[in-house]
Amino acid sequence: MFHILSIAVVVHPLIAAATQSYSDVGENAGKAIALGVGAGGGAAGAGAGIGMLFGKVIESVTRQPEMRDEITSIQWLGFALTEATFFYGLVGGFIAFFL
Repeated sequence: MFHILSIAVVVHPLIAAATQSYSDVGENAGKAIALGVGAGGGAAGAGAGIGMLFGKVIESVTRQPEMRDEITSIQWLGFALTEATFFYGLVGGFIAFFL
């Protein structure tokens, strides 16, 4: 008798969760997808942009070593702007997730 009661106690929350309305499930899934696309797309874009940026900086300094200081200052500006795109995507994903 005790085993049946313990199984019922464990299975009841699972049944309750499975019978929640499908509109809530779809809405939650849409929010999770929006957050994943916002953060994932922003991270992929920022990663590609930063990789290209630093690759071109190395190439530029190799070609003109006397311009190193000017290239480095422009490099950090480009890095900051490229990294900002990730945060815009992340914030957009959070807005879609929580609203």
